[in-house]
Amino acid sequence: MTLAVVFSDAEIRRRASDPSAVLMRDPRYPGLYFRFTEARPRGTWSLVVRKKWNRIGAYPDLSAKAVLAALPDLRMRLGADPEAGAAVSPWATLGELLRWYADRMSRDRNLSDERKATSKSAIARHLIPRVGDMPLADIRHGALDTQLMWPLQETYSLEYVRLIFGLLVIACRQARTLGLIPKNPMVGIKFGDFSKKKINAKPARLRGVQVEGLLSQLYDLFESNPQPAMLALMMLCHGTRIGETRKAQWSHISLSERTWYLPVGNTKTRVEHSLPLTEQVCTLLIRYRAAQKASNYDGDCLFRSHRGKGMSKGQASAVFAGLGEGVWSSHDLRKLARTGWADLGIDFLIGEMLINHAMGHNVQAYIHTTVEERKRAALELWHAHLDGKGFSLIHGLKDGRNENSGNPLEAAPGKGYDPIHKSTIGEDSKHAERAGAWL
Repeated sequence: MTLAVVFSDAEIRRRASDPSAVLMRDPRYPGLYFRFTEARPRGTWSLVVRKKWNRIGAYPDLSAKAVLAALPDLRMRLGADPEAGAAVSPWATLGELLRWYADRMSRDRNLSDERKATSKSAIARHLIPRVGDMPLADIRHGALDTQLMWPLQETYSLEYVRLIFGLLVIACRQARTLGLIPKNPMVGIKFGDFSKKKINAKPARLRGVQVEGLLSQLYDLFESNPQPAMLALMMLCHGTRIGETRKAQWSHISLSERTWYLPVGNTKTRVEHSLPLTEQVCTLLIRYRAAQKASNYDGDCLFRSHRGKGMSKGQASAVFAGLGEGVWSSHDLRKLARTGWADLGIDFLIGEMLINHAMGHNVQAYIHTTVEERKRAALELWHAHLDGKGFSLIHGLKDGRNENSGNPLEAAPGKGYDPIHKSTIGEDSKHAERAGAWL
């Protein structure tokens, strides 16, 4: 049964408590219907044109007042093109749309914390202050150029301006895909319309000729303060990102399998990643763990804060602000490793897998064949190269033996000995529970 009412928000709220009220219409507006959902007082607005039901939007996101105000334009649009979308936006300005998208991103568990923080900052500090009051219907090249693009490029790098512009494009596209706006106002607007300058990759600020001096610096630092030196060394040895490295835990490392496991939550690509550990790095890890225990720390974090928890993003950045003194950054270590692999003739695909760049599905399937051994061979070649530049002085391994103790690196046969935790795997149930199958 369809009830005839006078549409208003007050009337809808009053009828929400009446279970017999399901579908309603207003005789003043032929073809316009409101239907309650099971989650009263929520409901949906529809407009019937030529016997076709066109969904307008949801209530209370879209009030009765907003629907009635948009109805003349909506009839005209559907009259000209019956296949045109009938959605009416609950938002009048770009700022309202952007706030919705910022909230949506903040609750997306598939995005990294760093990605969420960067996007939230760009929306709150740049997009909303500059174009938040712009009506959705008034988004044009000229308005965006005057209020957003041209002022931004005066202060920020073109790469960062493109990131901000990209967020605007994605937010509008997502809103249109979900039917929250009748059309995408950013269709036909491209970043290249505002700037023709090509954005080149940032040049590397660390080069191969600087490796010897860098390792000498890290050698001195390791003797006095092992943690910052170890953070830089792990990145240099493996080409890992700063976020992936600072989150490393001892339970992610297996000396018996000689593998460093990076779980999904630690990687930028949101896929698990594994890196072979060479003898040099295994020896270095044993030395570093001993230094941690000597300072009365026996927790699971490779890199910790003063409170014993994992190192924060700000603390890790501060490490490289001190090491690089503004000349180079943590990302330059990653570039240095990747360039070094290329100079040593390491296969491009193996290099991309080591660096953990996003791969297509077919390439990911290839990982499960012979790639792990090729990754190990590549890192062994790289670390042997670093040994010739001074790395051997830091880890202390020579001819397969630890120079400090004279003991071989290999675990005792059949025992599964873990020199980091000083226990035989299987004997210490507490240690086994914490480390799982990785130790």
